[in-house]
Amino acid sequence: MSKQQTVRIKLVRSTIGRLAAHKACVRGLGLSRMNQVVEVIDTPENRGMINKVNYLLEIQESK
Repeated sequence: MSKQQTVRIKLVRSTIGRLAAHKACVRGLGLSRMNQVVEVIDTPENRGMINKVNYLLEIQESK
């Protein structure tokens, strides 16, 4: 069984006053509060959400 690549992301800016679609992307990535760190599987779908709200996130590649 091969290990899937993951990406660690941290919410560093608030979603207050942001577009509804951007808030939905943040929630879809599993983030609900400031400074929360989650690890998501590196898929094209997740990459698209990360790219859409990259100004709210801090991204760290996982090994």
